[in-house]
Amino acid sequence: MTEHSGNASGSDHSPNLSDPSDRSLLQRLRRGEDDAATMLYMRYAQRLLALTRSQFSSELAAQVEAEDIVQSVFMSFFRKASQGYYNVPSGEDLWRLLLVITLNKIRAKGNYFRAAKRDVRLNSTGDFPEGDPGMVARNETALNELQIVIREILDRLPPKSAQIVELRIGGFETAEIARRVDSSLRTVERVLQDFRRRLSRLLNMEEST
Repeated sequence: MTEHSGNASGSDHSPNLSDPSDRSLLQRLRRGEDDAATMLYMRYAQRLLALTRSQFSSELAAQVEAEDIVQSVFMSFFRKASQGYYNVPSGEDLWRLLLVITLNKIRAKGNYFRAAKRDVRLNSTGDFPEGDPGMVARNETALNELQIVIREILDRLPPKSAQIVELRIGGFETAEIARRVDSSLRTVERVLQDFRRRLSRLLNMEEST
């Protein structure tokens, strides 16, 4: 596939109203229509490339090309989508799914190269290194990935709902949140339950990629 020459920030990724929805393109992809795969690639390739580059450590960037990660993401997605593994609710898009797959690919590559580097160090010294910097790096990567997924969810919520979630993440109790945003306790709890469902769905999606 050829790379789309759109804005690397992804600001132009949104399809025009006249363009087919991600849902319809996914249905066409399952029917074996190659043009649907091309349209999805053109729609998201640059945005995924920008995301990948932003998440690369200098060490990983020296080992693998960001473009290779993006190509691997689409290969995995198209293979599973053609087998009926994914679905897109009406009115939603594929960005969050592709984001999770991409983060998973980056993490897997990082783990692979860290493990290879650690094996060389162990073979040369015969001892385990003091501490486990690889574990620290993995924890930091997981936290960064979680923050990105949470931000993606918040960006799609109404401003007041996003404020409620951010206050809860900040450690405020539901009663205090209700007072601060001038909403009922029931409304706050409903917003938080909806957020937890969205987050759980995305994390489960990550495990299946």
